[in-house]
Amino acid sequence: MTTRLRHLTRLLDLERAELAALIERADALRQGAEPRRFPDKILGLVFEKPSTRTRISFEAAAFRLGAGSVFMTQRDSQLQRGEPVRDTARVLGRYLDALALRTFAQETIEESARYAGVPVINALSDRYHPCQTIADLLTLQQHLGRFEGLRLVYLGDGNNVFASLAEAAALVDIDLVFCGPEGYDPDPDLVAEVRELGGRVTTIRDPEQAVAGADVLYTDVWTSMGQEEESERRRRDLASYQINRDLLSVAGDALVLHCLPAHRGEEITDDVIEGAQSRVFDQAENRMWAQMAVLEAIWSRE
Repeated sequence: MTTRLRHLTRLLDLERAELAALIERADALRQGAEPRRFPDKILGLVFEKPSTRTRISFEAAAFRLGAGSVFMTQRDSQLQRGEPVRDTARVLGRYLDALALRTFAQETIEESARYAGVPVINALSDRYHPCQTIADLLTLQQHLGRFEGLRLVYLGDGNNVFASLAEAAALVDIDLVFCGPEGYDPDPDLVAEVRELGGRVTTIRDPEQAVAGADVLYTDVWTSMGQEEESERRRRDLASYQINRDLLSVAGDALVLHCLPAHRGEEITDDVIEGAQSRVFDQAENRMWAQMAVLEAIWSRE
């Protein structure tokens, strides 16, 4: 199936077959397939938050497709001075062929998609991180060769990364377990939506019970950008959900994922992230291949 995207504001913008086609294409690119070329295209990267992987993986993806890219922070634009998002989106859409936005508010993504006139990609918002999840699924395909029946346990805060993994559960046949304390649960409306679509998402509070029989353990930082004032409380509340050698021994042969950057010694220990079961750096590399597939799908529709 050829995937022809208009926007990627959240993973549920995709149908099941479209997501499968993206992962298949990303895997082919990773293994050396010839990419399509788009020498007349320019990708705009508009970031309210700093980034290493997201920025460089998108720029590298555009370059490998023969396209150009332009990077701009909020400080570089009139958004900082109060220009409406819709005005900025309208103007950028006249210069560029797609926009990848890394923002605080999901509403910024959605408003940009309404007004830009070109495809808009969610490169991270407060609610979702779909490009990360496509790379995560590519990593599972690379190392486990399947999705059906996989038990993925996510430990910590039910944040935007978990939200997109939950949406993935509605599109591929994984069993997703959230393991974290009360007060850090994922959005219940989102979980209900995913379950209505057939996604298997459950909550288990006890870490050892949750990881027993897991195929994959996944975590993210406990304190995201914008939550710095909560960092001490979060470290206390989430301390028992750290992925460490003891917890990994309960999980047996489970692979370990982390979307990076990691606060080593907090949500994950150094020996685990550097250990034989870690696939963290393959996962990071796969951001580029996944985003190449997304850009191909977006620009191929024209």
